[in-house]
Amino acid sequence: MAFIPLHDRVLVRRVESEEKTKGGLIIPDSAKEKPSEGEIVAVGEGARDDDGDRIKPDVKEGDRILFGKWSGTEITIDGEELLIMKESDILGKMA
Repeated sequence: MAFIPLHDRVLVRRVESEEKTKGGLIIPDSAKEKPSEGEIVAVGEGARDDDGDRIKPDVKEGDRILFGKWSGTEITIDGEELLIMKESDILGKMA
């Protein structure tokens, strides 16, 4: 199923975190936090300004991003867990 976000919303797939620490310790599933890094799956057309003109989004499909811990709404599409969030919830892009 194709999903197209509206306005300034984006659809994000979380990027899973490492299973080990830098020192080599394995992190059990119960101690892992949900990652706050993701990949943009789909982008809306953008918000509108006061004159009704579109404001082009700063992100595009495929961008890797960082977002706040409590950002977005979790949804499931075709069995895959994704997040829908406003572009303003994105903290930055990974270079």
